Amino acid sequence: MIVNQWVPAAHHGDAIGGSARHIRDLLRDMGHRSELYALTIDEDLQGEVQPFSDPASREGDLTIFHYALPSPMTNAFGSLPNGRILQYHNVTPAHFFAPYDPALFRLATLARRDLASLVGRVDLALGVSEYNRQELQALGFAPTGVFPLAVDTSRITRKVERPALDRILDDDFVNFLFVGRIAPNKAIEDHIRLAEHYKRYVDSHYRFIFVGRYDAVPRYYSTIRALMSEYRMLNERFVFTGPVPDEDLALYYRHAAVYISLSEHEGFCAPLVEAMAADVPILAYAAAAVPETLGGAGLQFTPKDLEYAAELAGALAFDDDLRSRIIAGQRRRLADFGDDHIVRRLGSILRGGIPDLRQNGSVPRQAEGGQRGTSSAGVSGPPEST
Repeated sequence: MIVNQWVPAAHHGDAIGGSARHIRDLLRDMGHRSELYALTIDEDLQGEVQPFSDPASREGDLTIFHYALPSPMTNAFGSLPNGRILQYHNVTPAHFFAPYDPALFRLATLARRDLASLVGRVDLALGVSEYNRQELQALGFAPTGVFPLAVDTSRITRKVERPALDRILDDDFVNFLFVGRIAPNKAIEDHIRLAEHYKRYVDSHYRFIFVGRYDAVPRYYSTIRALMSEYRMLNERFVFTGPVPDEDLALYYRHAAVYISLSEHEGFCAPLVEAMAADVPILAYAAAAVPETLGGAGLQFTPKDLEYAAELAGALAFDDDLRSRIIAGQRRRLADFGDDHIVRRLGSILRGGIPDLRQNGSVPRQAEGGQRGTSSAGVSGPPEST
């Protein structure tokens, strides 16, 4: 069988493109012919990803279209005669961009309209989470199902040597890590406020590291810097790396004491899976698809009480027994995203089945409570948003 995939842009380090490449490799291992096609392709992916202009892009028995932003691919996909599988990675709601970038506000608005144009024109609509699937269902897509992101964690877990970076990160400071774009839905301003509480009430030897693009929403990044100045933060305690090679990313995870997610909107959140693979304890605000991805693992909290979150961050950094229990829970959860699970779900799709939460093991374990002081410790277990 020929199973092709379409993604508007193929960028190195991008979670959507990385998932599509990993799925392509798994499909080939299963004995199928499979290629990935894109409108724009990074130079280092030329040859690995094929141009969408190639007529072969329309010749798949099945075509999986990864949707996260508007593009000419949308109408082309809806016009295919059959075998149309939509995989929805979510679109960051436009209101997050309204105070910072009118163009991104418009793009996010158009993205949802573009998505809605596919209602009735696909054979199967899959969300990378139940959170996304419910949005597809609300728009009128049918049938729908869940197929999670295929995260290749080998780039995080492999042994790398970066002596200079190793020395910088292996000092007396506690490293708190975030990976992703510096964008409004990620609530980076809350990381700065968290740091202020942590500094006041827990420990002054800290460093917050943000790995990912900080030029996507320049005005938003400027507000983050302004907030740091307002709190009189030391610039050297807040590292904004920009994009980094996989080898450096693996090292940032290796030296992280805690991975912190305070995001207000996620369709899946691939770095949570990477942090689990790297055995980094996760502290996460339980919003959108985050509780589903963690499935009861990590240390989750709600409502967003940052003074309380600072106490939790300190506990994860210094309480060895708590760290061990959290990591054990994360390892159990990580198994649900292994290649064997992905292959079984792919097999179900190819046989005409609809992946379901109850079948694929990705149903989240319920966090206890939800009031201040309540958390799930996991001891038992531009517009795009993935």
